[in-house]
Amino acid sequence: MRSCHNIPPFHLRFCEASLDLFVIIFIKESINFRLGYRVNLFNQRTHHIYRRMRELVRDGGLGRIRRTNWIITSWYRSQCYYDSGAWRATWAGEGGGVLLNQCPHNLDLWQWICGMPERVLARLHYGKWHDIEVEDDVTAYVEYESGASGVFVTGTGDAPGTNRFEITLDKGKIVAEGGKLYLWELDVLEPEFSRTNKSAFASPPCRFSEVETDGKSEQHVGVLNAFAAHILHGSPLIAGGEEGINSLTLSNAMHLSSWLGREIVLPYDEDLFYDELMKRVRTSRKKDNISAALQDTTGSYNT
Repeated sequence: MRSCHNIPPFHLRFCEASLDLFVIIFIKESINFRLGYRVNLFNQRTHHIYRRMRELVRDGGLGRIRRTNWIITSWYRSQCYYDSGAWRATWAGEGGGVLLNQCPHNLDLWQWICGMPERVLARLHYGKWHDIEVEDDVTAYVEYESGASGVFVTGTGDAPGTNRFEITLDKGKIVAEGGKLYLWELDVLEPEFSRTNKSAFASPPCRFSEVETDGKSEQHVGVLNAFAAHILHGSPLIAGGEEGINSLTLSNAMHLSSWLGREIVLPYDEDLFYDELMKRVRTSRKKDNISAALQDTTGSYNT
């Protein structure tokens, strides 16, 4: 698959330093590795909220997923941010906007917990809230093979923004918000209640609780420790190399859906995507009057 997200200049030295480590693991696993434009460490998979959320979904006790919703608009950026680098928010420099820069981890967590959809329909707005050429406002609708549906909403123009990840299943609802994980668990599966209930306006009884977690979020340290343990002892990785393409597949499908104005079925036509992206790269504008800005990233990671 063609990976068309450029690595920002200040990331290159870290990528170069890391490649020797990556080559070790790929040789060990006999994987035919082809370096594209994107390197990602899925450190958010170590976050205690999302690990526990995945456990609840994958355990099966809550039944099948019916609906997924993630509103992740807490990626606010002002014009100053975009004006601080010639590469920022350009087709030639990044290959996209909020989906490529801010949301790769959210998209990875979404599919890691809920699975990959088979259909994507998206509406992207380009430079809606800022003087930029790429997307800063996104609403995407997806459908899964199981019949479940999902919505992913993001942007960099909402202040204050929202970070609420909600999964509805046959036997309840899980919500991650405000650094907490909440569960509404039905007494019986909804299909069973609907079939046997005799009261026209009744709803299934449910119990609410705040879900306990282990509180551990090892982030990059956890990823690197798992990486070393895999080399030394064959222990599981946080995310194998083959999983790296999934979040990019989602963002690429959202872009392609927006550009063509239609639903995209996965896997999409990679050559078509590449051609459409290159149209935009060729007309990407050169940014002038770049202004240095204070780069205090404290509190900007949505962890």
